[in-house]
Amino acid sequence: MDRFEKAAVATMKKRKGTHVCANVDYYSGFAYHMLGIDQSLFTPLFATSRCAGWIAHHLENRQNNRKLIRPANIYVGEHRVPKVLQEARTKQPGETQ
Repeated sequence: MDRFEKAAVATMKKRKGTHVCANVDYYSGFAYHMLGIDQSLFTPLFATSRCAGWIAHHLENRQNNRKLIRPANIYVGEHRVPKVLQEARTKQPGETQ
């Protein structure tokens, strides 16, 4: 896995111009691809699994009457942003799909 991680970090640096630190989430796209999951489902699968973890964490804290370990999240972004279908999005330089 070490060779894969180094290759993936180098590729991201070359294509996106940024250094990334790989964690378990970094490899989810690779795993989804190997499982034959359609690329359009990568983001929803990732977000759904993350939401499940956040909800479980919140419920555990409430059940044990503990304070939150991290600050409360308050969304400060734009609301009601129109959805752009994947087919209509512009590709970034160096992107293959």
